[in-house]
Amino acid sequence: MQFVFADHTLDTDRRELRRGSESIAVEPQVFDLLVYLVQNRDRVVSKDDLIASVWAGRIVSDSTLTSRINAARKAVSDSGEEQKLIRTIARKGLRFVGAVHTRSDEAAPAHAAGPPADELHEKSRPALPSSERPAIAVLPFVNMSGDPEQEYFSDGITEDIITALSKLRWFFVIARNSSFIYKGKAVHMKQVAEELGVGYVVEGSVRKGGDRVRITAQLNDVATGSHVWAERYDRALADVFAVQDEITEAIVAAIEPQLYAAENFRAQRKPPDSMDAWDLVMRALSHYWRVTRQDSIVAQALLEKAIAIDPNYGQALGVLAASHMFSTHMGWADMATAAPIAERAALAAIRADSEDPWAHCALGNVY
Repeated sequence: MQFVFADHTLDTDRRELRRGSESIAVEPQVFDLLVYLVQNRDRVVSKDDLIASVWAGRIVSDSTLTSRINAARKAVSDSGEEQKLIRTIARKGLRFVGAVHTRSDEAAPAHAAGPPADELHEKSRPALPSSERPAIAVLPFVNMSGDPEQEYFSDGITEDIITALSKLRWFFVIARNSSFIYKGKAVHMKQVAEELGVGYVVEGSVRKGGDRVRITAQLNDVATGSHVWAERYDRALADVFAVQDEITEAIVAAIEPQLYAAENFRAQRKPPDSMDAWDLVMRALSHYWRVTRQDSIVAQALLEKAIAIDPNYGQALGVLAASHMFSTHMGWADMATAAPIAERAALAAIRADSEDPWAHCALGNVY
Protein backbone atom coordinates (compact mmCIF):
# COMPACT_ATOMS: atom_id res chain seq x y z
CA MET A 1 0.00 0.00 0.00
CA GLN A 2 1.19 3.50 -0.82
CA PHE A 3 0.08 6.60 1.05
CA VAL A 4 0.62 9.80 -0.92
CA PHE A 5 0.61 13.21 0.78
CA ALA A 6 2.16 16.56 -0.14
CA ASP A 7 5.09 15.47 -2.34
CA HIS A 8 5.79 12.33 -0.31
CA THR A 9 4.99 8.66 -0.86
CA LEU A 10 4.95 6.24 2.08
CA ASP A 11 5.22 2.71 0.68
CA THR A 12 4.41 0.09 3.32
CA ASP A 13 5.18 -2.88 1.05
CA ARG A 14 8.71 -1.70 0.25
CA ARG A 15 9.05 0.04 3.63
CA GLU A 16 10.21 3.13 1.82
CA LEU A 17 9.58 6.86 2.14
CA ARG A 18 10.12 9.02 -0.94
CA ARG A 19 10.05 12.75 -1.53
CA GLY A 20 9.35 13.01 -5.22
CA SER A 21 11.80 10.52 -6.72
CA GLU A 22 14.26 10.83 -3.81
CA SER A 23 14.38 8.05 -1.21
CA ILE A 24 14.41 9.36 2.37
CA ALA A 25 16.36 7.35 4.94
CA VAL A 26 14.33 6.76 8.11
CA GLU A 27 14.84 4.50 11.11
CA PRO A 28 12.49 1.49 11.34
CA GLN A 29 10.70 2.87 14.41
CA VAL A 30 10.24 6.25 12.74
CA PHE A 31 8.84 4.55 9.64
CA ASP A 32 6.41 2.49 11.74
CA LEU A 33 5.38 5.61 13.64
CA LEU A 34 4.62 7.42 10.38
CA VAL A 35 2.62 4.48 9.05
CA TYR A 36 0.57 4.26 12.24
CA LEU A 37 -0.19 7.99 12.24
CA VAL A 38 -1.18 7.98 8.57
CA GLN A 39 -3.33 4.86 8.90
CA ASN A 40 -5.10 6.37 11.92
CA ARG A 41 -5.38 9.90 10.55
CA ASP A 42 -9.11 9.98 11.28
CA ARG A 43 -8.47 10.24 15.03
CA VAL A 44 -6.09 11.54 17.67
CA VAL A 45 -3.43 8.95 18.51
CA SER A 46 -2.33 8.83 22.15
CA LYS A 47 1.16 8.11 23.48
CA ASP A 48 -0.05 4.74 24.72
CA ASP A 49 -1.34 3.90 21.23
CA LEU A 50 2.06 4.62 19.72
CA ILE A 51 3.96 2.69 22.38
CA ALA A 52 1.65 -0.31 22.02
CA SER A 53 1.88 -0.34 18.23
CA VAL A 54 5.44 0.75 17.46
CA TRP A 55 7.26 -0.55 20.54
CA ALA A 56 4.93 -3.44 21.44
CA GLY A 57 4.49 -2.07 24.96
CA ARG A 58 8.18 -1.94 25.85
CA ILE A 59 9.71 0.65 28.17
CA VAL A 60 9.82 3.94 26.26
CA SER A 61 10.57 7.29 27.87
CA ASP A 62 8.84 10.46 26.76
CA SER A 63 12.17 11.77 25.51
CA THR A 64 12.61 8.77 23.23
CA LEU A 65 9.07 9.15 21.95
CA THR A 66 9.59 12.86 21.36
CA SER A 67 12.82 12.27 19.44
CA ARG A 68 11.08 9.77 17.14
CA ILE A 69 8.20 12.18 16.56
CA ASN A 70 10.67 14.94 15.72
CA ALA A 71 12.47 12.58 13.33
CA ALA A 72 9.15 11.67 11.69
CA ARG A 73 8.32 15.33 11.20
CA LYS A 74 11.74 16.03 9.73
CA ALA A 75 11.41 13.09 7.34
CA VAL A 76 8.21 14.54 5.85
CA SER A 77 9.52 18.14 5.78
CA ASP A 78 7.49 19.15 8.83
CA SER A 79 8.53 20.61 12.18
CA GLY A 80 7.24 21.12 15.70
CA GLU A 81 6.75 24.80 14.95
CA GLU A 82 4.81 24.38 11.68
CA GLN A 83 2.94 21.11 12.38
CA LYS A 84 1.48 21.17 8.89
CA LEU A 85 1.29 17.36 8.70
CA ILE A 86 1.80 15.94 12.21
CA ARG A 87 -0.10 18.04 14.72
CA THR A 88 0.22 17.88 18.50
CA ILE A 89 -3.14 17.95 20.27
CA ALA A 90 -2.40 19.27 23.76
CA ARG A 91 -2.93 16.68 26.52
CA LYS A 92 -4.35 14.22 23.98
CA GLY A 93 -1.68 13.07 21.54
CA LEU A 94 -0.96 13.42 17.83
CA ARG A 95 -2.92 13.47 14.61
CA PHE A 96 -1.81 13.31 10.99
CA VAL A 97 -3.67 16.21 9.36
CA GLY A 98 -2.26 16.18 5.83
CA ALA A 99 -4.44 15.29 2.85
CA VAL A 100 -3.76 11.65 1.94
CA HIS A 101 -4.75 9.40 -0.91
CA THR A 102 -3.85 5.75 -1.27
CA ARG A 103 -2.87 3.52 -4.14
CA SER A 104 -1.73 -0.06 -4.58
CA ASP A 105 -0.77 -2.50 -7.28
CA GLU A 106 -4.39 -3.59 -7.33
CA ALA A 107 -5.40 0.02 -8.06
CA ALA A 108 -7.23 0.54 -4.80
CA PRO A 109 -9.66 3.47 -4.95
CA ALA A 110 -8.10 6.79 -4.02
CA HIS A 111 -10.54 7.35 -1.18
CA ALA A 112 -9.58 4.13 0.59
CA ALA A 113 -8.68 4.92 4.17
CA GLY A 114 -6.28 2.06 4.81
CA PRO A 115 -6.97 -1.26 6.53
CA PRO A 116 -10.41 -1.96 8.01
CA ALA A 117 -11.01 -0.77 11.56
CA ASP A 118 -10.90 -4.28 13.02
CA GLU A 119 -7.58 -4.97 11.30
CA LEU A 120 -6.15 -1.73 12.66
CA HIS A 121 -7.35 -2.70 16.11
CA GLU A 122 -5.55 -6.02 15.89
CA LYS A 123 -2.38 -4.31 14.69
CA SER A 124 -2.51 -1.82 17.53
CA ARG A 125 -2.63 -4.52 20.18
CA PRO A 126 0.73 -5.49 21.66
CA ALA A 127 1.79 -8.77 20.10
CA LEU A 128 3.49 -11.50 22.08
CA PRO A 129 7.18 -10.60 21.97
CA SER A 130 9.03 -12.61 19.34
CA SER A 131 12.13 -12.60 21.52
CA GLU A 132 12.80 -15.69 23.59
CA ARG A 133 13.46 -13.47 26.59
CA PRO A 134 10.88 -13.83 29.38
CA ALA A 135 8.23 -11.12 29.01
CA ILE A 136 7.12 -9.49 32.25
CA ALA A 137 4.66 -6.79 33.33
CA VAL A 138 4.78 -5.02 36.68
CA LEU A 139 1.29 -3.85 37.62
CA PRO A 140 0.85 -0.72 39.75
CA PHE A 141 1.37 -1.58 43.41
CA VAL A 142 -1.77 -0.89 45.43
CA ASN A 143 -1.68 1.96 47.94
CA MET A 144 -2.86 0.40 51.22
CA SER A 145 -2.12 3.47 53.35
CA GLY A 146 -5.72 4.69 53.32
CA ASP A 147 -4.50 8.10 52.15
CA PRO A 148 -4.95 9.02 48.47
CA GLU A 149 -2.10 11.49 48.86
CA GLN A 150 0.25 8.51 49.16
CA GLU A 151 -0.54 7.24 45.65
CA TYR A 152 2.66 8.83 44.37
CA PHE A 153 4.65 6.68 46.79
CA SER A 154 3.23 3.32 45.68
CA ASP A 155 3.48 4.41 42.04
CA GLY A 156 7.10 5.38 42.64
CA ILE A 157 7.92 1.95 44.06
CA THR A 158 6.38 0.35 40.96
CA GLU A 159 8.26 2.60 38.55
CA ASP A 160 11.58 1.94 40.26
CA ILE A 161 11.09 -1.83 39.94
CA ILE A 162 10.11 -1.49 36.25
CA THR A 163 13.23 0.59 35.62
CA ALA A 164 15.49 -1.88 37.44
CA LEU A 165 14.12 -4.85 35.49
CA SER A 166 14.29 -3.01 32.17
CA LYS A 167 18.05 -2.61 32.57
CA LEU A 168 18.48 -6.38 32.43
CA ARG A 169 19.10 -7.70 28.93
CA TRP A 170 17.50 -11.03 29.86
CA PHE A 171 13.97 -9.64 30.16
CA PHE A 172 11.39 -8.05 27.89
CA VAL A 173 9.73 -5.54 30.24
CA ILE A 174 6.38 -3.91 29.46
CA ALA A 175 6.39 -0.11 29.51
CA ARG A 176 5.06 1.83 32.45
CA ASN A 177 2.43 3.50 30.26
CA SER A 178 1.02 0.11 29.26
CA SER A 179 1.02 -1.56 32.66
CA PHE A 180 -0.48 1.47 34.42
CA ILE A 181 -3.70 1.25 32.38
CA TYR A 182 -4.70 -1.41 34.93
CA LYS A 183 -4.27 0.91 37.90
CA GLY A 184 -7.30 0.76 40.18
CA LYS A 185 -8.90 -2.05 38.17
CA ALA A 186 -9.69 -5.61 39.22
CA VAL A 187 -8.33 -7.69 36.34
CA HIS A 188 -7.54 -11.36 35.88
CA MET A 189 -3.91 -12.28 35.27
CA LYS A 190 -4.80 -14.05 32.02
CA GLN A 191 -6.45 -10.90 30.70
CA VAL A 192 -3.30 -8.93 31.42
CA ALA A 193 -1.17 -11.62 29.78
CA GLU A 194 -3.30 -11.68 26.63
CA GLU A 195 -3.50 -7.91 26.28
CA LEU A 196 0.17 -7.21 27.01
CA GLY A 197 1.68 -10.41 25.63
CA VAL A 198 3.55 -11.51 28.75
CA GLY A 199 4.26 -14.74 30.58
CA TYR A 200 4.86 -13.22 34.01
CA VAL A 201 3.02 -10.58 36.03
CA VAL A 202 4.28 -8.85 39.18
CA GLU A 203 1.77 -7.32 41.58
CA GLY A 204 1.98 -5.97 45.09
CA SER A 205 0.94 -3.41 47.66
CA VAL A 206 2.51 -0.65 49.73
CA ARG A 207 1.53 0.58 53.19
CA LYS A 208 3.40 3.61 54.48
CA GLY A 209 3.03 4.80 58.05
CA GLY A 210 5.32 7.22 59.82
CA ASP A 211 8.90 6.10 59.29
CA ARG A 212 7.90 2.51 58.47
CA VAL A 213 6.84 0.89 55.21
CA ARG A 214 5.35 -2.52 54.43
CA ILE A 215 5.73 -3.79 50.88
CA THR A 216 4.28 -7.04 49.60
CA ALA A 217 5.12 -8.42 46.18
CA GLN A 218 4.39 -11.57 44.25
CA LEU A 219 5.43 -12.97 40.90
CA ASN A 220 2.79 -14.89 38.93
CA ASP A 221 3.39 -17.41 36.15
CA VAL A 222 0.39 -16.82 33.91
CA ALA A 223 0.73 -20.10 32.01
CA THR A 224 0.33 -22.20 35.15
CA GLY A 225 -1.67 -19.71 37.20
CA SER A 226 0.73 -20.20 40.09
CA HIS A 227 2.65 -17.86 42.37
CA VAL A 228 6.32 -18.34 41.55
CA TRP A 229 7.48 -16.16 44.41
CA ALA A 230 5.97 -13.93 47.09
CA GLU A 231 7.39 -11.94 49.98
CA ARG A 232 6.47 -9.29 52.54
CA TYR A 233 8.90 -6.65 53.75
CA ASP A 234 8.46 -4.65 56.95
CA ARG A 235 11.23 -2.09 57.02
CA ALA A 236 12.23 1.39 58.06
CA LEU A 237 11.32 3.92 55.39
CA ALA A 238 15.00 4.63 54.78
CA ASP A 239 15.44 0.99 53.66
CA VAL A 240 12.99 1.30 50.75
CA PHE A 241 15.80 1.28 48.17
CA ALA A 242 17.21 -1.97 49.54
CA VAL A 243 13.74 -3.52 49.43
CA GLN A 244 13.34 -2.57 45.76
CA ASP A 245 16.69 -4.19 44.98
CA GLU A 246 15.70 -7.34 46.88
CA ILE A 247 12.43 -7.59 44.96
CA THR A 248 14.26 -7.20 41.64
CA GLU A 249 16.83 -9.84 42.59
CA ALA A 250 14.11 -12.24 43.75
CA ILE A 251 12.24 -11.88 40.44
CA VAL A 252 15.40 -12.58 38.46
CA ALA A 253 16.30 -15.57 40.62
CA ALA A 254 12.79 -17.02 40.30
CA ILE A 255 12.49 -16.67 36.51
CA GLU A 256 16.07 -17.27 35.39
CA PRO A 257 17.94 -19.04 38.22
CA GLN A 258 20.72 -20.24 35.91
CA LEU A 259 21.44 -16.75 34.63
CA TYR A 260 21.20 -15.38 38.13
CA ALA A 261 23.81 -17.84 39.37
CA ALA A 262 26.07 -17.69 36.31
CA GLU A 263 26.29 -13.90 36.19
CA ASN A 264 26.42 -13.36 39.95
CA PHE A 265 23.57 -10.90 39.57
CA ARG A 266 23.28 -7.90 41.83
CA ALA A 267 20.74 -5.15 41.35
CA GLN A 268 22.60 -2.14 40.01
CA ARG A 269 21.28 1.08 41.41
CA LYS A 270 22.71 4.27 42.78
CA PRO A 271 20.25 5.40 45.45
CA PRO A 272 20.06 9.07 46.39
CA ASP A 273 21.83 10.31 49.48
CA SER A 274 18.57 11.68 50.86
CA MET A 275 15.20 10.01 51.35
CA ASP A 276 13.64 13.47 51.10
CA ALA A 277 15.11 13.90 47.62
CA TRP A 278 13.70 10.55 46.50
CA ASP A 279 10.28 11.48 47.89
CA LEU A 280 10.33 14.74 45.92
CA VAL A 281 11.22 12.90 42.70
CA MET A 282 8.36 10.44 43.20
CA ARG A 283 5.97 13.36 43.73
CA ALA A 284 7.37 15.01 40.61
CA LEU A 285 6.82 11.88 38.53
CA SER A 286 3.23 11.74 39.74
CA HIS A 287 2.69 15.20 38.24
CA TYR A 288 4.81 14.49 35.16
CA TRP A 289 2.62 11.57 34.07
CA ARG A 290 -0.54 13.70 34.21
CA VAL A 291 0.69 15.47 31.06
CA THR A 292 -0.65 18.97 31.63
CA ARG A 293 1.18 22.27 31.45
CA GLN A 294 0.55 23.11 35.11
CA ASP A 295 1.59 19.66 36.30
CA SER A 296 4.76 19.96 34.23
CA ILE A 297 5.60 23.22 36.02
CA VAL A 298 4.92 21.62 39.41
CA ALA A 299 7.05 18.58 38.51
CA GLN A 300 9.99 20.74 37.50
CA ALA A 301 9.77 22.75 40.73
CA LEU A 302 9.77 19.54 42.80
CA LEU A 303 12.76 18.22 40.85
CA GLU A 304 14.67 21.44 41.44
CA LYS A 305 14.03 21.02 45.18
CA ALA A 306 15.30 17.44 45.05
CA ILE A 307 18.46 18.54 43.24
CA ALA A 308 19.01 21.30 45.81
CA ILE A 309 18.99 18.61 48.51
CA ASP A 310 21.12 16.14 46.53
CA PRO A 311 22.98 17.83 43.63
CA ASN A 312 24.32 14.46 42.41
CA TYR A 313 20.97 12.67 42.24
CA GLY A 314 21.08 11.26 38.72
CA GLN A 315 17.39 10.40 38.38
CA ALA A 316 16.26 13.85 39.53
CA LEU A 317 18.56 15.52 37.01
CA GLY A 318 17.54 13.10 34.25
CA VAL A 319 13.80 13.52 34.78
CA LEU A 320 14.26 17.31 34.91
CA ALA A 321 16.02 17.19 31.54
CA ALA A 322 13.31 14.97 30.05
CA SER A 323 10.57 17.18 31.45
CA HIS A 324 11.98 20.30 29.81
CA MET A 325 12.30 18.57 26.43
CA PHE A 326 8.80 17.12 26.68
CA SER A 327 7.48 20.62 27.42
CA THR A 328 8.90 21.80 24.10
CA HIS A 329 7.24 18.86 22.32
CA MET A 330 3.88 19.79 23.84
CA GLY A 331 4.32 23.45 22.93
CA TRP A 332 4.54 24.60 26.55
CA ALA A 333 8.10 25.89 26.30
CA ASP A 334 10.37 27.43 23.70
CA MET A 335 13.09 25.12 22.37
CA ALA A 336 15.74 27.84 22.50
CA THR A 337 15.09 28.31 26.21
CA ALA A 338 14.42 24.75 27.32
CA ALA A 339 17.09 22.84 25.36
CA PRO A 340 20.12 24.39 27.14
CA ILE A 341 18.51 23.71 30.53
CA ALA A 342 17.79 20.13 29.52
CA GLU A 343 21.30 19.64 28.16
CA ARG A 344 22.96 20.85 31.36
CA ALA A 345 20.71 18.68 33.51
CA ALA A 346 21.20 15.60 31.30
CA LEU A 347 24.99 15.92 31.26
CA ALA A 348 25.02 16.38 35.04
CA ALA A 349 22.78 13.31 35.41
CA ILE A 350 25.12 11.18 33.30
CA ARG A 351 28.11 12.33 35.33
CA ALA A 352 26.23 11.37 38.50
CA ASP A 353 24.79 8.09 37.18
CA SER A 354 25.98 6.94 33.76
CA GLU A 355 23.12 4.41 33.50
CA ASP A 356 20.23 6.80 34.08
CA PRO A 357 17.85 6.23 31.12
CA TRP A 358 16.01 9.54 31.49
CA ALA A 359 19.24 11.49 31.01
CA HIS A 360 20.38 9.56 27.93
CA CYS A 361 16.99 9.91 26.24
CA ALA A 362 16.77 13.62 27.01
CA LEU A 363 20.30 14.25 25.78
CA GLY A 364 19.62 12.36 22.57
CA ASN A 365 16.55 14.51 22.05
CA VAL A 366 18.54 17.71 22.62
CA TYR A 367 21.12 16.69 20.02
